[in-house]
Amino acid sequence: MQITLFDYGAGNLHSLAKALRGEGRTVRLEADPRAALATDVLVLPGVGAFAPAAAALAPARDAMRDALRDGLPCIGICLGMQLMFEASDEGAGEGLGLFSGRVTKIDAPQLPQIGWNTLDDVTDVDLRAAKLETAYYANSYVCRPADSSVVSAWSSHGNDRFPASVRTARTVGVQFHPEKSSAPGVRFIQLFLESL
Repeated sequence: MQITLFDYGAGNLHSLAKALRGEGRTVRLEADPRAALATDVLVLPGVGAFAPAAAALAPARDAMRDALRDGLPCIGICLGMQLMFEASDEGAGEGLGLFSGRVTKIDAPQLPQIGWNTLDDVTDVDLRAAKLETAYYANSYVCRPADSSVVSAWSSHGNDRFPASVRTARTVGVQFHPEKSSAPGVRFIQLFLESL
């Protein structure tokens, strides 16, 4: 299984690549959004700002959205999950529009949210199997889906309750960083990959 991390210049991807590796799995970094689609699994990583990341995927936005809708497995982490939505208050540019809705700032007196937070109302099968009850966050913005039926776990911070994860078909987005969420977070990634 080849796993491709779409590299939009978003910082250190070492811990994520390590969490994705396993027997029979190779991980490559790819900065070209079209070339990133020639893979078994696409990963949209989670560090950076919306506008430059949206600009990096823009040349292949439609092709990437179509590939995910056609069944290419994908994990979007933090910013990667936000890129699955239509737009963001954080900056200009279009997301993939895989999920209807936009990204807005968390309603909380203290931002960014950095550290551990609880997951609740978890329906995601892999999150449940991994026993991932608390996860590591580093964010100021969250996704607001037009249809809450895509939400497979929730979290709260300050005065806000927001999706911790969303899922449709073979695409999952998580607002937290599973690669930094101890053994259960890494187990969640492994379970997703093993289910493909």
